[in-house]
Amino acid sequence: MKSSDCSELIEDDKKQEAMRILGYTVQKNNCLEIEVQKPSKALNQSLSWSEYKKAKTIKFLVSCTPNGLVNYISPGYGGRVTDTCLVESCDFIKCLQPGMCVMADRGFKHVEQYLRKQRVHLVRPPSVATGTKLSKHEARETKQIASLRIHV
Repeated sequence: MKSSDCSELIEDDKKQEAMRILGYTVQKNNCLEIEVQKPSKALNQSLSWSEYKKAKTIKFLVSCTPNGLVNYISPGYGGRVTDTCLVESCDFIKCLQPGMCVMADRGFKHVEQYLRKQRVHLVRPPSVATGTKLSKHEARETKQIASLRIHV
């Protein structure tokens, strides 16, 4: 269930300990993009282009435990893949258990339906796509979530 090349670097979370202390298990997720050289094949050039980074990249889904230990790294995907498509394509959701809480950024908003099927709760900053000003509560919540995720 982990990227085989990085399996020695990944530590499994002690789920019972997190449940005892927090009342629920938290996974902190983010997609990591690493710039790569221009692929020789045109199709691979297209698939590796990241609009976000404005470069050719390989994208990974990385998950950490509340204490900052990496507990999941996906296989690499071309930089063009969306965060949602990456989560759907890799086996990350199979690693989650009912009752867990996943923290992620705005790019994961379409993942919620897949997590809900596993009875996993998604926590992410309030969306600003509507163009409306955030309420004081939403602004505070956004700041709290961002501060918790800063090390991922």
